[in-house]
Amino acid sequence: MEISVEITLIPINKKYKSIIKKFIKTIRNSSFKVIETPLSTQIFGDYDLLMEYLNKEIKNVFNNEDNVIVQLKLFNIDRSDYRSDF
Repeated sequence: MEISVEITLIPINKKYKSIIKKFIKTIRNSSFKVIETPLSTQIFGDYDLLMEYLNKEIKNVFNNEDNVIVQLKLFNIDRSDYRSDF
């Protein structure tokens, strides 16, 4: 099953910019399709492969940084081709 995941990483510390940039660069270097917006990063792919990947990367952030929030929105469809009609 193909899914879409919207990720928001919220570090609650002074070096938040570098933490966010590092996380986004890691996601960019994955084999998944990635779309970035000012407020979140969207990633698309096979459910099992993508969730395994995100589990590993989120765990890395939690292990390496203090006071980090990760918000995920999961959609049970690949919405990478969505375009607004207005």
